[in-house]
Order: sequence, then C-alpha cells, then structure tokens
Amino acid sequence: MSAPVVGAPLLLRTSIKHEARSFAPWIAIATVLSASSVLVYPWVFPTEADREGLATLVGSNPALGLIFGPAFDVSTADGFNAWRTLALGGLLTALGAIFVVTKATRGQEDSGQAELLASGVLGRSSRLLTAVAMGLIMSIIVGIVAAVVTLLCGGGTEATLLLCATYTATGWMGTGFAAVTSQLGAEARASSSMAVGVMGVLFILRGFTYSVEAADWALWINPLAWMTETKPAVENNWWPLWLAVALTLVLLVVAFALQARRDFGQGAIAPAPGPARGRARTPLALALKLNRGTLIVWATGFAVLGVVFGYFTTAITDLLAGDSGIGQVLASGAQSPADVFGAFVATVVNLIGIFASIACVQIILRVRKEEMDDRVEPLIATPTSRARYYASNVVVAMGAAVAFLVIAGVIVAGFASSADIGVTYGQAFGQALATIPAVWTVIAVAVAVVGARPKVSIAAWAGVLLSFGLTLLGPTFGLDDWVLAISPFYHVPAVATSTVEWAGLGVVFLVGAALVTVGFAGFRRRDLATT
Repeated sequence: MSAPVVGAPLLLRTSIKHEARSFAPWIAIATVLSASSVLVYPWVFPTEADREGLATLVGSNPALGLIFGPAFDVSTADGFNAWRTLALGGLLTALGAIFVVTKATRGQEDSGQAELLASGVLGRSSRLLTAVAMGLIMSIIVGIVAAVVTLLCGGGTEATLLLCATYTATGWMGTGFAAVTSQLGAEARASSSMAVGVMGVLFILRGFTYSVEAADWALWINPLAWMTETKPAVENNWWPLWLAVALTLVLLVVAFALQARRDFGQGAIAPAPGPARGRARTPLALALKLNRGTLIVWATGFAVLGVVFGYFTTAITDLLAGDSGIGQVLASGAQSPADVFGAFVATVVNLIGIFASIACVQIILRVRKEEMDDRVEPLIATPTSRARYYASNVVVAMGAAVAFLVIAGVIVAGFASSADIGVTYGQAFGQALATIPAVWTVIAVAVAVVGARPKVSIAAWAGVLLSFGLTLLGPTFGLDDWVLAISPFYHVPAVATSTVEWAGLGVVFLVGAALVTVGFAGFRRRDLATT
C-alpha cells in the first residue's frame, strides 16, 4: 500500500465499529419517509377522485413545490413516494454524510484525536480516505435499507430502486462537498457549516427553479435537480445518477489535492485574529460572540428566503383564485378567495418559522458542544451561575428567532402588499410576529432536552421534525385536527383572514414556558458532560 494511505483499511474498520451508531438516525429517517408513503397512500387516497384532488392541491401550492419539488405523477403510490421523499430523503442522506465526514476529519483534528492517530503507522491521506469511505458507505446503506423496506411495503421494483438510488447519489455528493470544505474551514464547525450551506442553497434553488418553471439550463447547473430529473415512477431515468458520480469524483480529487497542501489543524481559509484583549465580559456577550458568524449567515439566508417566498405571493393569484379546494392544503378552512390568499401568506410565514427554528435549535445545541469540550466548567467556576450561563444562550436563540422572522417578514410583507391580493403590509408583517411564539416553543423543546437529558440531544430536533411534517404534509394526508394540533404552528392564526383566533397561541406560549422551566431545572441540577 502506498505511503499516503497506509493504515487506512484498519482505521476504516475501527471507525465504522465506533461510529456505526451515528448512521442509524439517517438510515431510519430516510427509510420511514419512503416506506410510509407507500403504506399510507392507498389508505388516504383510495379513489381516483381523491387522487385527482391531491394532484390539484399539490400543484396549486408553490410552498410545497419549493420543499418537495414538482409532482410529476401522484396518481400512484410510487409517484407519490417520489414526490414526497426524493428531495428530502436525498438531502437528509447528504446531511448525514456531511456530519460523518467532518467529524472524522476536522473534528478529530480539533479534538486532538488526529494527533494520536498520526503517531502510529498512518499515511497523511489515510484519515481523509477513511472519512470519505464512511460517508460513501453510509449513503449506500441508506439506499439499500430504504429500498428493501419500501419493496416489502409494496413499492414498485424499478421506481423504488431508482428513488433510493437518488438518496445514495445525493449522499455521495454531500460526501464530496464535505471532503472539500473540511480542507477549507478553520475548524470543524466552519467546515460543516459551509457544506450544509452549499446543500441548503442548492436545495432551495432547485425548488425555486421548478416552482417558477425556469429554463432547462437552470436545472442542469444544479446537482440536486439532476436527481429530480430521474423522475422515478414516471420516466425512470437512470443516467442522471452518473452525473452525481462524476461530480463526486471531481470533488474528491479536489479534496485530496487541498489536503496534501494544507497544514495539519489549519484550513485553507485562515481565521481572522481576535482582539488583543477579550471583550466578552458577560455570559450574554460571550454567547453573542460565539454565535456571531452563524447569526450573520442565517440572517442573510432569511433575507433571501423573504425574497423567494415574497415572490410567490405576487404570483399566487393565478394559482389559487377560484379554487376553493386549496383551503384544505393550507389547513385554514378558508373558502373565499380573500381568505385563501391570507391563509397562503400564513403558510409561507409558517414555513419561514420552521426554518428559523432550525437555526435557533443549533444555537441551543452549541451549549452541549461547549460542555463536551470542557469549556463550560471554567465559566461556572466564576461568579457566573449555571442559570445565568444557560439563560444567555437561550436569550440569544429566542432573540435570533425574532430577528430572523422580522427580516423575512419585512420583505414578504412588501411583496404581499404590492401583489393586489387583499393582504396589507401590516397584516403580512403581523403574520410574521404572530409566528414567533410557535418558533419559541420549538426552541423550548431543545432547551428542555439539552438542559435535562443531554445524552439524547438528538431529541432536540423533535420539535422541528414534528412541526415540519404536520404543518406541510398533515393537511394533505387529511389528519385529524387533534394530530395537527401537536405542531405549535397549527395554532398560529391567519392574520389576514376574516376569522382570527388568538387563544391557541396563548396555549402554545404556556407550553413553551413549561418546557423552558424543565430545561433550566435540569441544567441547574445535573452533572456537566456526564448525563
């Protein structure tokens, strides 16, 4: 074996043995997404009329198209599965691969594990090769397990195999992007943020391109759109998968070339030097400083989201006017065109709120990371109390939610008020403000988990996942109101409609307050980095 990769097989076997558990959530989520679509479809849409209604509802809501992509054919279980899971399943697989690769490369360098490994018989490129192999293997396992389970649940053979192959192909592209950004970022967090950011931008642009029916060239410059063009259960095009394989190979060549030239523990993008003296004199100032880069990036992203969703409000008249069935997909019960327009704005802002909750949950989870890296103990050894330290991070997360919704809300309101759909600037901006308590409640779930049960910190994402699924897909599946009510966004009133009910929002606020109380009580009493 050549010197640069000597020791890679042994390191790969050992790494998989210790890290295989981290594959499980990504495998489970993608598998459940695909299998549940096949199982639920004939139950929820048993007749031809039901399926035609589904096609109308899906085709008339650009917000759904932005997330799930175009619905080429939802008249069959396989076509419905392709629409519902192709984009999301691929994105989730790619995110899992990104985190695996980053942890096995820059994460090890940041923690000091890489130095211990390098002290043995290990080539310079062995760790990167191992990380890449883990990302590729995890993506393959996701595709295989999802395909087998979906086939057992009744999925069509070719459509299912192609659909699950897109999960693997997207995961491979995510592996390639992560391999490159691991050589660029100053540390693991920056590296993973860059890779996730790339995938996020491609995901949004893919949905936007299809929603506005852009030119074909706009599709073919986006790798995620290649996967959509496979069109499982419709045309079953396998050849776009080769484009994903080719891109992965190119990215890996670039990554190994960069890795051979960078210094150990350093990225190609060097961090800027800090001030000569520390300026974070309070826990709140420290929390703001630690999250400053993340806040700036996300704030910019929400300005872009405001433009994208604001654009949809200007084009919604032709799509929604006169179609009373759209009230169902918007979960509003609206029947008049004016109420439907107001309900659509509420749906758009709710989706922005879900994105905001993702950013803010990350801020709360950083508390656990700081704790695991032994940076919290020196702080609470000072007169700073546990409650004050935790509160500073919670305040930053809650405040960020307000800032993100205000930024996007101002832009969406500007578009909506100029679209002649009967929604005023004040109503649209008020919709953004009314969504804040729902986002706070989702954040409160993360506060409770990190504070009281940090060993299961992955459960901090439960609020995000439930809100996303119930808010976007719940009405389409015809779920009962008591099920939809689990999502805090269900209780956000549609401000621009004729009937506005605020009582549910008060309940949401109380639930959030109770969860925050649980989180603070747990953080105050538990041991650090052990429970």
